[in-house]
Amino acid sequence: MLDKLKQSLRESPVVRMGDYSYFVHPITDGIPRMDPALLQEVVDRMMEITDLRCDLLVAAEAMGIHLVVPISLRTGIPYVIVRKRRYGLPGEVSVTQVTGYSRKELYINGLARGDRVVIMDDVISTGGTLRAIIHAFQEMGVEIADIVVVVEKGEGRELLERELGIRIKTLVKVDVREGRTTVLD
Repeated sequence: MLDKLKQSLRESPVVRMGDYSYFVHPITDGIPRMDPALLQEVVDRMMEITDLRCDLLVAAEAMGIHLVVPISLRTGIPYVIVRKRRYGLPGEVSVTQVTGYSRKELYINGLARGDRVVIMDDVISTGGTLRAIIHAFQEMGVEIADIVVVVEKGEGRELLERELGIRIKTLVKVDVREGRTTVLD
């Protein structure tokens, strides 16, 4: 199961960003080119394990977009993108995202108290992006029905689950060291 994803992760190049080892992959970075069969495999598996009883699908810009769009098309569930740009629309919520290699603002629009959402993301490593989004949703009164992430790297998932008392589903877990990506499951 997920043979294309696992093989492509094993073959992915690894680059250094300061002290952070970062694997470069079509699902998580849009490069190298995306094999449609790989995306199909990932989307199919996400749909199998996700509780889609929700009002909206949510993904962070930019690498969650290609995950929510096909699922939205298949299910008819609308989606919202947490953006990196401020628009100043009524009800816009700003959150600070801190990851293993950057710090930036994210902006939430189009969600309201009582909305039931599924969060989808490409990778969780430190948990910085999801932590910021989850905290904002909790403050906004947005209900999180499910969280599904394609690639788990590091301890971010476990830390967030303990810290926030939530469950995060992932498709595969990897370890990145010595210039290579190892699939752990």
